[in-house]
Amino acid sequence: MNASRIAPFAAACALCLSGSTFAHVVLQDGAAAANSSYRAAFRVGHGCDDQATTALRVTIPAGFNGAQPMPKAGWTVSTKIGPLPVPYESHGKKYTEGVLEISWTANGPENALPAAYYDEFVVRGTTPAKAGPLWFKVLQSCAKGANDWAEVPANGTSTKGLKSPAALLEVLDVQAAGGHAH
Repeated sequence: MNASRIAPFAAACALCLSGSTFAHVVLQDGAAAANSSYRAAFRVGHGCDDQATTALRVTIPAGFNGAQPMPKAGWTVSTKIGPLPVPYESHGKKYTEGVLEISWTANGPENALPAAYYDEFVVRGTTPAKAGPLWFKVLQSCAKGANDWAEVPANGTSTKGLKSPAALLEVLDVQAAGGHAH
């Protein structure tokens, strides 16, 4: 792939990542090609008012298909399965049900994520075929209290002014930018 094909994708990635700090739960990679495999690494950068993180629940947005959580040592992972808002087809099979939520729960206080540390919680899936923003709502539970990272802007993708923004994934049409998806 030559530089002229990479430039639009790189610019979009830089834009998405420029606002990514550890102030909220964010995705490691804020942009991905449409209709491609994606590894969503949710970065948790702090606890709730200096309290350790004891659980994390990620709501899978419509169009993010085949979600699979990565197990985490010292944590129990569970999934909520249900009817998909938009069924999809993969490898000749039609799916009408799928993963709607993924939760990780610390197996006791000794496994909780201390407020002064950060960690990642990983999900793999396939991005939608259509480009656009994809919002992952994340509930971070702590020893005392919780942070509900669920706010989505009314228009666009700017989270400026939102107190508790959801994690944003910009799904990009790399075909239109001259690239190709695998």
